[in-house]
Amino acid sequence: MRRFLFLIAIVVCPLVLRAELPPSVYEARQKSAPELLNIEILRVEIEPGDAPERQNVRIMALVNKVTRTATDVKEGGLINIFYTVTARQNGWAGPGEIPILEEKDKTVAYLTKVEASDEYAPAAGAMTFRNF
Repeated sequence: MRRFLFLIAIVVCPLVLRAELPPSVYEARQKSAPELLNIEILRVEIEPGDAPERQNVRIMALVNKVTRTATDVKEGGLINIFYTVTARQNGWAGPGEIPILEEKDKTVAYLTKVEASDEYAPAAGAMTFRNF
């Protein structure tokens, strides 16, 4: 019986760990994001990632409004945002994917500065570019 329960735990645990996050987690991440900006997307570059199903996304954006900043971002300034997206099969359950934005999109951005870099990264997962 123990062996059976152990086997079930091995199969079920990875599924639970990959489950979608509750809305409260995304809200908390948005509230604690060091940077809260309104941006306009000027350029989007998509390159292959470190696996066939992964893509690296690099965005250059114009800052239209600064609501909160820990790194002294200024309105009218340019920022670079970098993140990776993973193509998932239909039916896959897990954390929501950060959307790939398009040029000329205007959106909110919850970001964090990447250490030793001039780039920013998403701070609120799938809700980085959307408000609740």
